[in-house]
Amino acid sequence: MMDGRRDQWPPMRTTSHSAAKSRILMAVSVGVSLGCLFVFLYPHGFLSSSSSPSAASSHSRPSQQVVSTKCESPERLNELKVEYAEASKKTAELKKQVEQLTVKLRLAEQGKDHAEKQVEALGIRRKAGPFGTVKCLRTNPTVVPDESVNPRLAIVLENLAVERELIVALANSNVKDLLEIWFRNIKRIGIPNYLVVALDDETAKFCESNDVPVYKRDPDEEIDSMGRTGINHAVSGLKFRILREFLQLGYSVLLSDIDILYLRNPFNHLYRDSDVESMTDGHGNMTAYGFDDVFDEPGMGWARYAHTMRIWVYNSGFFYIRPTIPSIELLDRVASRLARELNSWDQAVFNEELFFPSYPGYEGLFASRRTMDFYLFMNSKVLFKTVRKEATLRKFSPVIIHINYHPDKLQRMKAIEEFYVNGNRDALNDFPDGSDR
Repeated sequence: MMDGRRDQWPPMRTTSHSAAKSRILMAVSVGVSLGCLFVFLYPHGFLSSSSSPSAASSHSRPSQQVVSTKCESPERLNELKVEYAEASKKTAELKKQVEQLTVKLRLAEQGKDHAEKQVEALGIRRKAGPFGTVKCLRTNPTVVPDESVNPRLAIVLENLAVERELIVALANSNVKDLLEIWFRNIKRIGIPNYLVVALDDETAKFCESNDVPVYKRDPDEEIDSMGRTGINHAVSGLKFRILREFLQLGYSVLLSDIDILYLRNPFNHLYRDSDVESMTDGHGNMTAYGFDDVFDEPGMGWARYAHTMRIWVYNSGFFYIRPTIPSIELLDRVASRLARELNSWDQAVFNEELFFPSYPGYEGLFASRRTMDFYLFMNSKVLFKTVRKEATLRKFSPVIIHINYHPDKLQRMKAIEEFYVNGNRDALNDFPDGSDR
């Protein structure tokens, strides 16, 4: 009997409980449905429905808004103009910061790559890798900075240089007009890290009056006399002695003559993978980057053709030099030779020391070098013989233009500034390709 009751009781209890749950669920469903219906029919609330908010809005609010708009529109317009100007200024600042960060990132990546190559080359000896995978060290390590060489200059460079590099130019009062165009365009494109080494007091005062960073060396009778009275080649020879201190202090220098017009920031277009990175006097791919020049000597019969390697010289008036031992040795060699060989041209000596290989009785310089893009870092022969005559090239904006092929430097420099900066497309038309003498 107990078994029978036990079998019947649970089903009865389950049925009653299920029915109660069903009623609760039905009540909840009905409530939710009514709530949804109420919200749909009276979106602004039941109590406000009789006041017809939509009607009130259509009659009262628009009139208020119109009056407010008519009264406030000029003030609001001025506010918007101010906000737009501030936003534009912030956008320009952010763009400049992005460009600076991009340069720093590229420098960091280059530095990491250089460091890895140095460790690989100078570290533990390794076996050569598979064919086509081996590469030698191209970037020599920089020297340890020595501020005792020139403490005063060290302070100047610490406050002026960006990423331990800067543009350096030597100038005396003989090139005052060129110097003014030189720093005017550097300022125009916003290059902060540049320095004029004044070779006389007049130049120092001229730079100071124009808010141009200037450095006047401590008195040195030999250097000062050459700087005051020397012709262009004599002054050019001084730079190799003066630059040595910059490198010893651990700074990379973009050496610049004064007859150069800056159109873009050159630091954004350097590779920094060599001891010396220089512009070329070449005017095409072959002359700038090298070619196989065949010498013909008919008297040799079968061996009449001799192959020679040729490249047009680097321009000693515009080159980037890193603070490495080979770079300092290059400066020492050139300065020593110019002091002994009074009739030598500094550019010829610069190239001979940089390119001549070792041979019996002579030990060549083991310095790495790179040729700059001759369209970006353009000489005046390229400009006047080629670029100004071709429609496509006329639209291209170089980084710098060096008036090195022409003696009428000031006139051409003004014309180039007029052409590229002021947009006068006829400014270069009246000049001959070369010079009159």
